Amino acid sequence: MSKNNLRKELALEYHANGRPGKIEVIPTKKAKTQRDLSLAYSPGVAIPCLEIAADKENVYKYTAKGNLVAVISNGTAVLGLGDIGPEAGKPVMEGKGVLFKIFADIDVFDIEINEKDPEKFVEIVQALEPTFGGINLEDIKAPGCFYIERELKKRLKIPVMHDDQHGTAIISAAALLNALELQKKKIEKVKFVVNGAGAAAMACVLLYQQMGAKPENFIMFDSKGALHKGRTDLDEIKAPFATAKKDISLAEAMKGADVFIGLSTGNVLTKAMVKSMAKNPIVFAMANPDPEISWEDATTARKDVIMATGRSDYPNQVNNVLGFPYIFRGALDVRATQINTEMQLAAVKALAELAKTPVPDIVNLAYNQKNLHFGPDYIIPKPLDPRLLSTVAPAVAKAAIKSGVARKTIENWDQYAQELNKRLGLDNHVLRVLGAKARSNPKRIVFAEGENLNILKAAQIVLDEGIGYPTLLGNKKQIEQIAIENKIDLSGIPIIDPRSEEVAARRAEYVKIFYEKRARKGYTFNEAAKLMQDRNHFGCMMVEMCDADCMISGQTKRYSDAIRPALQIIGTEEGVKKVAGMYLIMTARGPLFLADTTVNINPTAEELAEIVLLTAREVAAFNITPRIAMLSYSNFGSSNTPEAKLVAEARRLVKEKYPSLVVDGEMQANVALNNELLKEMYPFSELVGKEVNTLIFPNLASGNIAYNILKAISSTDAIGPILLGLKKPVHLLQLGSTVNSIVNMALIAVIDAQLKCESKQSGKKKKAK
Repeated sequence: MSKNNLRKELALEYHANGRPGKIEVIPTKKAKTQRDLSLAYSPGVAIPCLEIAADKENVYKYTAKGNLVAVISNGTAVLGLGDIGPEAGKPVMEGKGVLFKIFADIDVFDIEINEKDPEKFVEIVQALEPTFGGINLEDIKAPGCFYIERELKKRLKIPVMHDDQHGTAIISAAALLNALELQKKKIEKVKFVVNGAGAAAMACVLLYQQMGAKPENFIMFDSKGALHKGRTDLDEIKAPFATAKKDISLAEAMKGADVFIGLSTGNVLTKAMVKSMAKNPIVFAMANPDPEISWEDATTARKDVIMATGRSDYPNQVNNVLGFPYIFRGALDVRATQINTEMQLAAVKALAELAKTPVPDIVNLAYNQKNLHFGPDYIIPKPLDPRLLSTVAPAVAKAAIKSGVARKTIENWDQYAQELNKRLGLDNHVLRVLGAKARSNPKRIVFAEGENLNILKAAQIVLDEGIGYPTLLGNKKQIEQIAIENKIDLSGIPIIDPRSEEVAARRAEYVKIFYEKRARKGYTFNEAAKLMQDRNHFGCMMVEMCDADCMISGQTKRYSDAIRPALQIIGTEEGVKKVAGMYLIMTARGPLFLADTTVNINPTAEELAEIVLLTAREVAAFNITPRIAMLSYSNFGSSNTPEAKLVAEARRLVKEKYPSLVVDGEMQANVALNNELLKEMYPFSELVGKEVNTLIFPNLASGNIAYNILKAISSTDAIGPILLGLKKPVHLLQLGSTVNSIVNMALIAVIDAQLKCESKQSGKKKKAK
């Protein structure tokens, strides 16, 4: 099966499995008892109805209107697919709704309208105004999209934005401001060449002109050539942009140009054209997936060029997700009647300024950078920057108030920023960060249980998504047969059978080394030879001998059987006496780390202290500051039992070794997770005012039970168990893990391998000095 067909199968499976589609509606109020239902509907619902009838503004107080945006399309210009119809465009609109929710906590109803007549379309959307706090127009072809947006802005008293136009304009304008500053050029003097004359290109030109660019300094091209006054085929939309003095070619226009803006098709700009530009040129080649000129060609043609594209695999990505969630968030929060030019420019300036501030460690981690900083390769914030919400939304809200389109004001801006951060949790980008980090430097992953269907599916995803390079252990014929039966593409994935003659020489080497490690620990040479035919032992030896970077096992084996080879062959890190197991749970409040949940049955105070330190180090490796609660059934000495004292003593040992670590206990779980209660009852605790993100359990039973309860009753993602304290990366799955869980564990394994590799290299450098 080809990679394209593979992606097709994965995409269809993603959208079809379980509940079809990507969104659902969830009640925000209790609706379980008869009393709840009587308040939610009849007769209680009549009271807010009357309040709204008396004052329509009360609709924002008693309903979800104020946080509800409609993503509306007629499917006439869907992505790069063209006019495929409203039904076919629905997956895109649902996807846009997902982005609104995960980046700005805005609820969305996607509405696909079967109407191509612009006036009728406007009338339909106009009639929907009572339902929504804002309207996001999407994938509507030109020139109808211009009329539709213009008319809706006139007729509606809620914010309306056609993101295909203004999203690209706002993000590229922020990048342009910073690029001009770095190139020491003034916007009112630079000469622009714009290739493409669609909705986005026109919006870009108009916004740049609002920022000071001169209309006469633009030359715009459509598919038929330069827009100039002599052309008779220009409609009323394109005519105002016909500023070229004559019919010239793109190559001629590029001579001496300062800025190239590409919103057209791939590979239309040559290296020669870039070479002909003025000193310190700026090239924004934003066609997707293939830019007008590749990053490599542009930067080799001119060393002084600042380049941006629409792609995530190169610096300076112009991505609309940097704008629309936060622009609507700010507009909704002040009940703006529109999204005007002042609000757009405020977003531009906020994005531009954010790129000049120190980049958080979590962003550096996501993009595999040591120190991202303002410069030619960083002129625009990264989409995973957690500061975007609390930076762009307030700027837009302030502009709405200042320009007179807000119906609600905000008195305390610091408090508003804090509320924005709490909506999603600043740490809640962690899974997206992990994905980006893993893809930045993929590693070789051994899957010890290659004959398992979920493992095969996960390995396919790992390879196709660029997370890592899988190797499967097991019977080759059996694995290939399972793959054929389930339409899994294993091309490019090595399969090794530890029992086969093909690897006899390698196996013999592994046997020798294993015997040397374990000869004085009860193993004979024959036993070593037999064990090395076992996939877990063979896989661990691959990692130990650097034939692989990390290993994943445990899908079909008991935990104790899966962990034993790792301890025997790889062993613990220097200074670590016992390994531990940790789970990462993705909750609505942010990531929650749980330890020890898999290894140590009844740890001593010293062992529990070591578990805390191992866990804290791993949490910090995710670029999250650990805030640790050590759990018990008592609070700060309320019980005098040995179990409670053990936890308190472990905490004392931790603070003795690392005084700066934020850790407290012993404490009950409900106190640890309720900061208001903690502040009221135990104001002396160093966790007061800090959201706990790490829970340390006093023994294996409590940790494992708590994790399994959370997993069973919650729909959130869980990753683990993550093994802590091994010298090299081996990670174990829970029996029967889902494909998604296996892929998540692969992310952890790859990042663990990256970190251990960096640590090893750092150690070598120190020794060399």
